[in-house]
Amino acid sequence: MQRHESFPHHSNESEDDVDDTNWQQTHRTGPNTSPTRTRRLYSDRPSQVDLRSRRPTRLSYMDERSSLLENADGADQSYTSFVDSISATPRARVSRRHSIHDGVYMSKSHSRSALFSQRLVNALSSNGNAGYGGGGMEDSKTSFSEHRVWYDQVHDSIADAYRVKALRGQRGLGGRLRMMFDAMQGWILVGIIGCVTAIIAYGVDVSETCVFDIKEGYCTVHECDAWMSWSEKIGSTKVDNIWVDFAAYVTLVILFSLMACALTLRSRTVVPSTIQLATLDENLGADRWKEPPHYDSDRSNDHSPRNMGRRAPVGPMTYYSAAGSGVAEVKVILSGFVMHGYLGVRTLVIKTLALILSVGSGLSLGKEGPYVHIATCVGNIACRLFAKYNHNDGKRREVLSASAASGVAVAFGAPIGGTLFSLEEVSYYFPPKTLFRTFFCCIVAALSLKFLDPYGTGKIVIFEVRYVTDWRFFEMVAFILLGVMGGALGALFIKASSFWARTFRRIPMIKKYPLLEVFLVALLTGLVSFWNRYTRLPVTELLFELARPCEAAHIGTGLCPEMERTPEVISYLAIALVVKSILTTLTFGIKVPAGIYVPSMVVGGLLGRMVGHGVQYLVFLYPNAAIFGDCPSQGGAAHCVTPGVYAMVAAGATMCGVTRLSVALAVILFELTGSLDHVLPFSIAVLVSKWTADALEPLSIYDLLTDMNSYPFLDNKMRPIFTGQLGDIVPRVRSDRIIDVSNSPLVPARDLRRKLQVLHLAGEIDGGLPIVRDRVLVGLIPAPELEFALDKLDSEDSSLCLMSSGLGWSGSEDEGEGRGEQVAEPTDFTPYIDSAPLALEIRSPMDLAYECFVKLGLRYICVLRDGQYAGLVHKKAFVKYVKELVESQS
Repeated sequence: MQRHESFPHHSNESEDDVDDTNWQQTHRTGPNTSPTRTRRLYSDRPSQVDLRSRRPTRLSYMDERSSLLENADGADQSYTSFVDSISATPRARVSRRHSIHDGVYMSKSHSRSALFSQRLVNALSSNGNAGYGGGGMEDSKTSFSEHRVWYDQVHDSIADAYRVKALRGQRGLGGRLRMMFDAMQGWILVGIIGCVTAIIAYGVDVSETCVFDIKEGYCTVHECDAWMSWSEKIGSTKVDNIWVDFAAYVTLVILFSLMACALTLRSRTVVPSTIQLATLDENLGADRWKEPPHYDSDRSNDHSPRNMGRRAPVGPMTYYSAAGSGVAEVKVILSGFVMHGYLGVRTLVIKTLALILSVGSGLSLGKEGPYVHIATCVGNIACRLFAKYNHNDGKRREVLSASAASGVAVAFGAPIGGTLFSLEEVSYYFPPKTLFRTFFCCIVAALSLKFLDPYGTGKIVIFEVRYVTDWRFFEMVAFILLGVMGGALGALFIKASSFWARTFRRIPMIKKYPLLEVFLVALLTGLVSFWNRYTRLPVTELLFELARPCEAAHIGTGLCPEMERTPEVISYLAIALVVKSILTTLTFGIKVPAGIYVPSMVVGGLLGRMVGHGVQYLVFLYPNAAIFGDCPSQGGAAHCVTPGVYAMVAAGATMCGVTRLSVALAVILFELTGSLDHVLPFSIAVLVSKWTADALEPLSIYDLLTDMNSYPFLDNKMRPIFTGQLGDIVPRVRSDRIIDVSNSPLVPARDLRRKLQVLHLAGEIDGGLPIVRDRVLVGLIPAPELEFALDKLDSEDSSLCLMSSGLGWSGSEDEGEGRGEQVAEPTDFTPYIDSAPLALEIRSPMDLAYECFVKLGLRYICVLRDGQYAGLVHKKAFVKYVKELVESQS
C-alpha cells in the first residue's frame, strides 16, 4: 500500500515502519520491558495523581464540554516558537478552556453564571474564543502551528445532546425558564448579528462614499451645495485645470490604496515551513517547490496532487486574513476547517477600515464579497455571548452560516437571495432550523440597513432599479446570447487571473513587497480611469447607470442617446469594457480587501448595455421587420427595447460565470429589480452562463482558490466516481503512530511526546494516536487532547501515563519499601481517550469512506482488517486522494 502523507516527513520515518506480518509477533512475544512490570494493575481504584484533579471533572460529560478546536477562555493559543525549531512539541502560552489560570480554579458553573455584560466585554476583548478569532489587536503576526484543525460533527452532536439532556432534567419553574431561554438564544443571537452587520455596512457605505469623492474635490459648506474641485482650490494659471484634477486624482488613488494595503498587512499570519501549504491568499501565486534533503524518490508516487505532500517551499509562508474577499475561506471554515485569526476581532476591525479605503480609492473592486467575511466575523464574535454556541463548534457553524447570508443581504438588499447564497455556496451542513434562522437573520439585517438609509434614497443598495415594461419574445435570442457571452467572460477571467498570478506575482520583488504591486495597480488605475466617465465612477454607481431604464426626461443624455448617436455610445462603452476587464483582472488578488461580485457584474453590464443599444438600433433602422412585430406602434425603438434590462441580464450572467451561483443569483437579480416579468430572462441567462462556464473552466473562482491553496475541503456537491476500496489509501502501520498497551497500559510521557512530535512534523496537528492492545483497537486519543494532557504534567521525564480505560493502577506496597524509595504513581489519561472511535473494514468501498467524511464530518477514520487494527486515514489525505482522482478522471 502506498503512503500519501499530507506534509513532508523526515527520512528516519522508514526506520519505524512496522510490517503487517511481524508486527503482531513483535508485540506479543517480545520481552516485557515495561517500567512498571512489578506493579499491580486493578480496576477499582483510580490514580491518586489524576489529571481530573487538575481540571474540572470530565467523568460525567467526557466529550460534551471540551472542544478539540478552540481556546474558549484564553488568548490566542500561539506558540513561542515553531514546530521545527525545537526538539519537543512547543508549549502553549495559555491553557485551554477548562484549565487553571494563575493557580485559581475556575469552574464551568462559575463561567456560566457570569453577567451578560461581562460576557459581552469578553466577547469583544482579545481574550475571547480563539477557535476562530485569535489574537488581540496588538498581534501583528500569528503563529500558525496550532491554528488549523478540524472539528468533529459527531462529537459536537453528542455534546449538545448531553447538554440538552441535562437541561431537561431540571425541574420546576426555573428549569422551564432556562429551557425557554435556551430555545430563544439562537433567535436572539442571529438578531444581534443582523443588526450589527447592518450597522457596519452602513458605516462602510457612508464612509467609502466620502472617501471616494475626496479624489475629485470637497464640499465647502455642510450641505455640499457648493462643490470645489482641486483645480479650483489650487487656482493655478500655468497648468490647465484638467491636469491639476488628473494629478490630484492619481495621487489620491495611490495614497488610499497604499493605506488600505498597509492596514491589510497588519493581519499577517506566519506559517511554519514544516506544515505550510501552496499559498494561502487570493494572490494565487504558488511558491516555487524544491525537493527537501530527506525526500525519498521511491515514495514520491503518492496520492497528493503535484506531490505537494513531499515537497516544501523555501522558508516560512505568510497570508493576510484581511486581504481579498474571504468568501473561499469562509466556505472552507464552514466545512469544518478552522483558521485561527480569520474570524477574530482584529481581522474584523482591520478589514472594515481597509475596505473603506480600498473601495474609496477607486480600484476596480467591490465591497460585497468582504461583507460576507465581515458578517461571519461578527457571527463568530457574537457566539461568545452564549456558552451554547461558544463551546460547541457544530452549533457555532450554524450561526456562521446565517452570518454569511446576512452579508449578502446587506450587500445586495436581498434577504431571500442571501439565504439561498448560504445554502448554495458556503454552507456545508444546513439543517432546516438553520434555514429558518438564516432567513430571519437576513430579514433583520436588510430591515436595519433600510431603516438606517445609508444613501438617503430609501434603498438598501444604490443599484436597485425598477422596470415597468415587459420584454419581447424576439429578445430571448439576445438574452441567450448574453448568457453565453457572460459565461465565457467569467471563465476567461478565471483563466486570466490564474495566469497573471503564476507569472507576474511570482516575481520575487512583487511577492516580497505587496505594497509595490498595490502601488503599480493603483498607478495604472488612476492613469487610465480618469479619462473615461464610466471607468471613473464607483462600481455601484456605474452598475446603476448601466441597468437603469431610460425615462423620457433622460433621452438625449448619457446612456440614453438619440438613436443617431447610438454607435458613438457603443464605442464609448466598448472602451470602458476593455479597461474595466483588464483592471478587474489585475486588481483581484492584491493585498487589500476586495470583492469580485459587483466588478464582474459591471463588466457584464457594460457588455449587456452595448448589446441592448445594438438591438435598439436595429429596431430603429428596421421598424417594419417581421421579427420586430411585437413592438408598439407608438414610441419607437425606445419603448420597444430597454437596454438596462440587457445590462442586468449580462451582469448576472457574468457573475454566474465567475462564481457559478445559479438559483441564488437569479433571486438576487429579482430582488434588485423587483420585476416579476423579468425573472425568466434572468434565469435563462444564468443557466446558459453556467453551462458555458462549466464547459470552458470547470472551477469557479472560489473553487480555484480552494484548490490552489490546498485547503482540505471535501466538496459535497461534486461526488467523484470511486472504483477502489479503502485499503488502497491506508498507510502502513508504524510504531511511532500508535500507542501499544499490549504489555502494560502505562506509557512513559516522553514516549507520548515523541509520538506527538511525529504527528506535528507530519502536519497532522489535528490527528490522533490509536491505542492498540494485541493488534486490537481499544481507543484513540486526539492529538490536541494529548498535548493538553502532557502540558499539564510536572515532569515528563519521570511521568507515566495510564492509557487504558478499563484498568486503574496502584504501585506495590512492598516495591518502594524494599528499595527505600518512593515510586511515582501514573497520571490518568483515560478522560482524554475516545474509547469507541469510528472504524471501517479495510475492504470497505471508497464511497462509504466518502460518506463518513462528508456526512459525519469526521477528521479521521480508523481501519480494521478482520477486526485488527490496520491503519488510519486522515481527512486531509483523503481529500488529496479525491483531488488526484478527479484530475485523473477529467
